[in-house]
Parts: sequence; structure tokens; C-alpha cells
Amino acid sequence: MSKLPLFISKFSFLLFLVVNFIVPSLVISQPTNTEELILLNLKRQLGDPPSLQSWKPSPSSPCNWSEINCTDGSVTELLLLNKDITTQKLPSTICDLKNLTKLDLSNNSIAGEFPTWLQNCSNLQYLDLSQNYFAGQISDDIGNLKSLTYLNLGGNSFIGDVPAAIGKLSKLQTLHLFRNNFNGTFPKEIGDLTNLEILGLAYSFKLKPMAIPIEFGKLKNLKVMWISQCNLIGNIPESFENLTKLEQLDLSTNNLTGKIPTNLFLLKNLNIVYLYLNRLIGAIPNSVQALNLTEIDLAMNNLTGSIPKEFGKLQNLTILHLYSNQLSGEIPSSLGLIPSLRKFKVFYNKLNGTLPSELGRYSKLENFEVAKNEFIGGLPEHLCEGGALLGVIAFSNNLSGNLPKWFENCDSLTTIQLYSNRFSGEVPLGLWSLTKLSTLMLSDNFFSGKLPSKLSSNMSRLEIRNNNFSGQISVGISSALSLVVFDAINNMFYGEFPRELTRLSQLTTLHLDGNQLSGTLPSEIISWQSLDTLTISRNKISGQIPVAMSSLPKLNYLDLSENNISGEIPPQLAKLNFIVLNLSSNKLTGSIPDKFDNLAFESSFLNNPQLCAHSENLNLSSCLTKTTPHSRKKSYLKSKLVALILAVTVAVLLATTLLAFCTLKKRCGKKHHGPKLSTWRLTSFQRLDLTEINIFSSLTDNNLIGSGGFGKVYRIASTRPGEYVAVKKIWNVKDVDDKLDKEFMAEVEILGNIRHSNIVKLLCCFSSETSKLLVYEYMENHSLDKWLHTKKIKTSVSGLSSHAENQLVLSWPTRLKIAIGAAQGLCYMHHECSVPIIHRDVKSSNILLDSEFKASIADFGLAKMLAKNGEPYTASVLAGSFGYIPPALELCY
Repeated sequence: MSKLPLFISKFSFLLFLVVNFIVPSLVISQPTNTEELILLNLKRQLGDPPSLQSWKPSPSSPCNWSEINCTDGSVTELLLLNKDITTQKLPSTICDLKNLTKLDLSNNSIAGEFPTWLQNCSNLQYLDLSQNYFAGQISDDIGNLKSLTYLNLGGNSFIGDVPAAIGKLSKLQTLHLFRNNFNGTFPKEIGDLTNLEILGLAYSFKLKPMAIPIEFGKLKNLKVMWISQCNLIGNIPESFENLTKLEQLDLSTNNLTGKIPTNLFLLKNLNIVYLYLNRLIGAIPNSVQALNLTEIDLAMNNLTGSIPKEFGKLQNLTILHLYSNQLSGEIPSSLGLIPSLRKFKVFYNKLNGTLPSELGRYSKLENFEVAKNEFIGGLPEHLCEGGALLGVIAFSNNLSGNLPKWFENCDSLTTIQLYSNRFSGEVPLGLWSLTKLSTLMLSDNFFSGKLPSKLSSNMSRLEIRNNNFSGQISVGISSALSLVVFDAINNMFYGEFPRELTRLSQLTTLHLDGNQLSGTLPSEIISWQSLDTLTISRNKISGQIPVAMSSLPKLNYLDLSENNISGEIPPQLAKLNFIVLNLSSNKLTGSIPDKFDNLAFESSFLNNPQLCAHSENLNLSSCLTKTTPHSRKKSYLKSKLVALILAVTVAVLLATTLLAFCTLKKRCGKKHHGPKLSTWRLTSFQRLDLTEINIFSSLTDNNLIGSGGFGKVYRIASTRPGEYVAVKKIWNVKDVDDKLDKEFMAEVEILGNIRHSNIVKLLCCFSSETSKLLVYEYMENHSLDKWLHTKKIKTSVSGLSSHAENQLVLSWPTRLKIAIGAAQGLCYMHHECSVPIIHRDVKSSNILLDSEFKASIADFGLAKMLAKNGEPYTASVLAGSFGYIPPALELCY
């Protein structure tokens, strides 16, 4: 019986061994069950995102889940891209999947620092953490991921240097670090990655200025080099001649200098070269063996010399952009033989000679842009042979002759810009009515003939000023229902003003000056609700100014001067807020409306002998009626009595004023006076078609377009019809000391020298003891705030789309265009200015829109310039407007 306890004891021990050792070994032999537990635990740690609701305990293998790929029954790929995962820390549980080779977490909202524990994923070959919110510095531990062949950390917020340890990833074939906040440098050790095929470092705007390491020339297997917008300086290394497998080279939008390497186009595998927007000089290399080239963009540099004839050998070339350089010579005729050429842009150079006749004959040319050169002769005869031509932009050359007949059949055309040349003859009749044509600009040529009976219904801009067009302005123009601008100044049109023009509901600008139009202005205006500029000066218009003109809600620029208009000025015109009103040199009679009886309109009524005014503000005769002798005697006695009373009153007032002045002088010290015209100091940054007196006399409530805490903004006309400036008048600066005034003027000078299409231009500044005037370019569509928050905006611009209640609002493409423009302006201020600028009050009311809805950043009232020595500017309080407090990146750069 004594052996039984011993037996039980041994049995218990064996049972313990089975439970604690044998059973776990059986679990390890079933990896899919274990990996399912790991994955379910990972899902919980990620916050149970809805996108992973299909992950549930199941008898089946997790290898059937759509986000999982397996090899031999074990999880090897975890694909969680675009899963709306939001977490502040990535769980290290991932590395419990011991056979994991591919991890893709791209396009989520994962934050935190770079997960150094990834080195525990010993088999990891593919890692994609792009388009998340990772921040901080990338640890040198990244060099321990020895098996990586693909690494993508782009689209995050990493800072500091790109670690040199990346050079230890000897198996790496793809490296993407684009669009981060690196503010250090990238290492030359990247050149040690001899297996690297794709290198993407682009859009790291904050990198310190640095040259491209010559070690990059050791990347013998590299196919794609993408380092645009990385603050690169110096030359393009000659060592690039060793990159024999290179297919795509993008070094655009940097500050590279020097010449293009002579051997660059000898790399036979090249198919894309983007070097635009740098500071490259010298000639384009003549030796070309890269016959696979499809795109060449060398625009916006300082390249000189001629276009290489060797480019004609590039039979696969689709894009050739060489614009905005200093190139000279003729365009090689061989370019016209390239069958694949689509986009040809060489504008803003010094090219000369004739345009190759074969251009477009053998290819489906889409863009032909040769403006601002010195070309002579005519346009090529085959530009639209392929039927795909969208635009012919050849303005500001010396081109001559008649326009080719092919224009009549080129139905794909949307824009023709041929102004400022020497073209002559009649415009091909079919050109006017091309179905898709929206812009036709033929000004400053020698065209003749009559206007057609029909225009394209898509025509939005028609400019034919300074030509020899004649005949009547055809009623067919009213068929252009989309017409926004019609400019026919200085031609030979005659006949009556066509009433049908008033049907154009989208028309904003109408210029008919310098013709021989006669008859009367239309007494009924059908649909000019958008018209803001109307000039018909130097014609033979007679009759009266129609009262209907006062019903145009947006009309603010009206020039009817040098005609035969008679009668009284309709008092209803006073309802309009004119920026420019010119009725001079006519036969008007009667008195001018009281609203116009001020210096803002001192040039509006000249040479109208029968006009009079009730005040002496204008150089017009008095409207006071003549009196009888009896009334004159009575008036004389009355005037003597009034004079006596006035003399006594003045004496008393003078004594009182003198006493008050002495008292105030003792209490307050020196008294400030308003600025006289001679006390204004002008700081000019650009040519300006305004005199000082024009500006000061126009600062009236009639021209007021806005006001704020620092002053008022006025819209003031320049000497060119239809062009305006915005003047901001800043008050209450009389107590500013000299130091602050000098700092203010220093900031103004910096802002005045900014040249960027998405920042409102500061044209000049007037300053005095008590106020300052800032003169900006005028933006026709005002602020984005008005478009987003004003309930009713009635306009008819192509950038808009119809609302359900016939209310027009910004279309989504236009909104995107505005957003991109504003972003480009801010990017320039932060990253491209020699002295970075922080706006500190970016909001919709400070984003202004021009006539084409191009966005520009405005109102630098709170702007602060960073010190040149690189010391950061810090703010002790938040600046800006409530609801638009800028992020920390805007506050402390």
C-alpha cells in the first residue's frame, strides 16, 4: 500500500511536464494559430479600426484575410495601407510575426517617432511608413535593418539630418525620404548604396543649403534620382557621367549654378531630365546620345547659346521646355521632324530667324509657345496638322504676313495670342467661330477687314486694339455669350453703337475708344449686370447719357470723353461708386450732381462750357443765377452786415484759439499737424502710373472699398483705362518713434522687393508724420472671405459653377487652384526668400483673388522679418485673428 502514494506522486510530476512543456511545444508547431492571436492583439492595440472589422477569431487561417499574405502557411506580408489607422504609437507587437518580410502602413494617421524596435523584425525586406505623421529624428538604429531592399518614409514630419547610417543598408534598392521637415543635410554615405535604383529626396524644403555629394556618382545601378526643391546649391557633379543606368533625373526648383555637365546627354538610358527653375548658366550640351529622351525641361535658368541641333535626333521626345532663359539663334529645323513632340515652349528668350516650317507636320503638337523672342516671317503652315493644337502663343515678336488658312479648321484651339507683331491682312473668317476658342488676342498688329457675323460661343476674351479693323461692330458679337473682355481701341469702326452688345451678361470690360462710332448710346441696357469698365472716348457719339446707365450695379470706370454728348448729366449716376469718371470734351449742360462736386473728379468734366458746379472745388463756372440791380443793392447791404458780424466773430475765435493753443502747448509740448503734400516721402519699388496728387485727391469715400483697425483701403484708378491700384491708408502713427519708423520702412522695403505671383505686389509707400499710404496692385475679385462667406455673390466667371438656387459659387477646381496658389505664396515666404517672412495672420480675408481667381497672400500688417543671422523669431503671445490663430510652424520658424 505504501507504493500507491509514490505512484500518484510520479503521475502528478508527469502530468506537470505534459501541461507545462509538451502542450506549448504543440502550440509552436501551429504557427497560424499563434499568428492569429498576434494579429488580433495588434488590432486591439491599434484601437480596433473599422477597416479591420473582418479580423475575427476563426477556425480558418488569417492567411485568408485581405490584408495578409502568407508563405508556407506563415504570415510574411502585412498590408495596412489606407486603413484610417490613427494611433500615437505603433505597437512593437508587429515584430512578433517572426517571418514578416513586408510591412506597408502607408497613407494612415500614425504618429510618434521612428519605431526603432523594427530592427527586431529580422526578416523585414520592405518597409513603407509614408504619408503618416511620424516626427522627430530618424535614429541611427535604422542601419540595423540589414535586409531592407525597399524603404519609404516620405510624407512625414521627420527633422534633423538624414542619418548616415542609411548608407549601411547595402541591399537597399529603393529609398524614399521625400516631403519631410529635415532641417539638416543628407549624407554622402547614400553614395555607398551601390544596389540603389530609386532615390527620392524631393520637397524637403528646410534642408540646409548643400551641394550634391560627388559620391552620388557611385550609384551605378541608379535609375531614378528625384531631388527637386531641396535647397541644393553648387554645380551638378561631373561624376554623374558614371550613372550609366540613369533613366530619370529631377533636380528642379533648387539653386544649382554652373553649367550642365557636358556628358549628361551621353547617358543612353535617360528618358526624363528636369533641371528647371535653377540658376544654371552656359550652353546646353551639344553631344546627345540619350536617344530615349521623352521629356526635357530646362526652363527658368540663365542658359545661353543656341538650341542643339542634336535634339532633332530625339524621336521619342514629347516635351521640350526651354522658356525663360537667354537662348539665341534659330530653332533647328530638325525639331519639326520629331513625330512625338507634343509640348514646345521656348518663350522669353532671344531666339531669332524664322520658325521651322515643318513644326507640327509630323506630330500631334498641343502647345506652341514662342512669345517674347525676335522671330520674323510667318507662322508655320502645319502647326495644326495633327488636330491636337490647343494654343498658339507667339506675342511680342516681329512676325508678319497673313494668318495661315489652317486656323479656320483647327477646332482644337482654345487660345490664340498673337498681339504685338506685324501681322496684316484679314483674319481667316472661320477662325472667329472656332468651337473651343476662348481667348483671341490680336492687338497691336496691322489686321484689317470687318468683324464676322458670328463669334465662338466660348469666346471670353477678344482683344483687337490698335489695328485697322473697319465697318460696323457686327451684331454677331452678341453670339459670344461668354464674352468677358472686348477691347477694340483705336480701329476704324463706324456706325451706331450696337444695342445687341448690352445682351452680353458676362461682359465686365468694354473698350471702344478711338473709333468713328456715331449715333446715341442705347437707352435700354438689357443685361450688363457684370460690367465694371466702359470706355468709348474719342468717337462721334451724340445724344444724352442714358439714365439706364445708372442701373449698372458694378460700373465704376466710365470714360465718354471727346464725343458730342449733350444734355444734362443724369442725377441718377450719383448712385454709382465711380473710381474713374471722364465726361470731358463734350457738350454737356446744367449742373453736375453734388456727389461729384469734389476734387476726386477735378478732371472729369473739363471742356464742357455749359456745365456748372455749386462749389469752387472744380474748375467750372458757378451755378449761381444772375441777380437784378435792386437785389444786388439789397445783397450789398446784407453782405456788409454779414461781413461785420463775421469780422467780430473771427476776432473772438482767434483770441480764444490763441489762448487754447498756448495752454495746450504748455501741457502737451509740440503739436502735430496733418501732412501737407510737400511733406510726403515716396519710397517706390516699381513703375507706377499715378502721381501723388492723383492718389491724394482720390482718397474719398466714393473710392472706399474696405476698412480695418489700422486704417482704410481705397480703389484708385491708374492712367490706363480699366487698371487700378489699392491704397491702404494707415492712421495714428504720429506717436511712433524714429526707431520704429525706420524698422517699419525696412520691412516695407523688403516686402516691396518680393517678386512672386502669389504675393500681392507692394508698388510704393508714401509716409508722413501722421500717416502712411501703402500702394498695392488691385485684385478684381477681392478676398476669398467674400466668396466663401458672403451669402449672395452674383457674377459670371468661368471659374464658377451654378448653385441649386441659381446662386453662383466657387467651383471645386477653382477652390483647388486658390488653395495651391496660397500655399505656393506661403512656401515662397518661408523657404525661398533670402530673409524668411512669417505672415502670422493667414486667413481667407487676407487671400486676394485677381480676375482669373489666382490667389495672392496679402496684408502683412503683422508680418515679422527673421534676423539675417538665422536666429529664430519667437513670439510671447499669439498673433493673428481669432479663429485663425496660426500653427506653431507659422509662429516660430
